[in-house]
Amino acid sequence: MPLILTAGPSVEPLSLDEAKTHCRIDTNTEDTLVSSLVLAARLYMEHNLGLALIRQSWSLYLDAWPEKTYVELPLSPLIDIDAIRVYGQSGTYTTIDPGQFYIDTISRRPRLVREEGQSWPVPGRNANAVEIAFTAGYGETADDVPMPIRQAIQLLIAHWYEEREPIVFGHDANTMPLTVASLIQPYQAVKL
Repeated sequence: MPLILTAGPSVEPLSLDEAKTHCRIDTNTEDTLVSSLVLAARLYMEHNLGLALIRQSWSLYLDAWPEKTYVELPLSPLIDIDAIRVYGQSGTYTTIDPGQFYIDTISRRPRLVREEGQSWPVPGRNANAVEIAFTAGYGETADDVPMPIRQAIQLLIAHWYEEREPIVFGHDANTMPLTVASLIQPYQAVKL
């Protein structure tokens, strides 16, 4: 079930200047490092929370339709389903009519749900036979990202900037400061 990024975000949830101000950096000598920390912190948050923070496009590939009447998408918040393609043996595809499904955005993970009485077209190949192209994210700008997540990214960047060694002997290994964990806790999936 490959998930492929087709268009990344146009901005980061925190600008270089915001990160430098928070870390109390007033020179340009470490701009490359701080920029990489901003990117790494966004990727870390997106991966751990299953979120797309800034608008981005993805394609999810399935070998076959699930037995259930829905397909759960791995990222939220969902902005839109851009296309659903079912591939044949020759590599050509058929685009599914949007009237055959609806989008459930109320669930924790957005779902593509087949309408009652509809059936999904049968794929013509065994691997990556169904492509669901979708757009996810809170919006186009950093201001669209919830403030607690932006604050957590800021704190994580500062932590990584100060603690550049992966292991500090004599201390407990802690990949995420407790303050960061507390800020993102409301955005994590509840496991029952």
